[in-house]
Amino acid sequence: MNKIIIGSREWCSLPDLGIELIKAKVDSGAKTTALHADNLTKFIKNDENWVQFSLHPLKSRPDLIVQCEAKLVEKRIIKSSNGNKEERFVIETKLILGNSSYPIEITLTNRKLMGFHMLLGRQAMSNKVLIDCEFRYLLGKPSL
Repeated sequence: MNKIIIGSREWCSLPDLGIELIKAKVDSGAKTTALHADNLTKFIKNDENWVQFSLHPLKSRPDLIVQCEAKLVEKRIIKSSNGNKEERFVIETKLILGNSSYPIEITLTNRKLMGFHMLLGRQAMSNKVLIDCEFRYLLGKPSL
């Protein structure tokens, strides 16, 4: 099994959502991956539940806003690190991490006050990566 070594922070891409670059905090203590979502609304498309939301993928570029939409997988109760429980929408989308690409589940939530708009959880990393927390951005920026 070939696992890639990642740092405690990594550049990611979520191309199916139109997000070319976003910094993710790597968190093996978090089960699921979380993504910040503004203006989150549910709607029907082709007789299926979908969600749309907006996102500022780069904190250094507050003018850059990406409008996203994705098929809704389910609603799930998530317990945050401070113990609070929150019902969140769950979507599935493709993650590009370095030269690797694979589908992951993401919960949508308000991470506006957090240092990173994306938290990469252990389900998205399981059997794929090893974390070397001494380093950051070992994989560089994804090449689309």
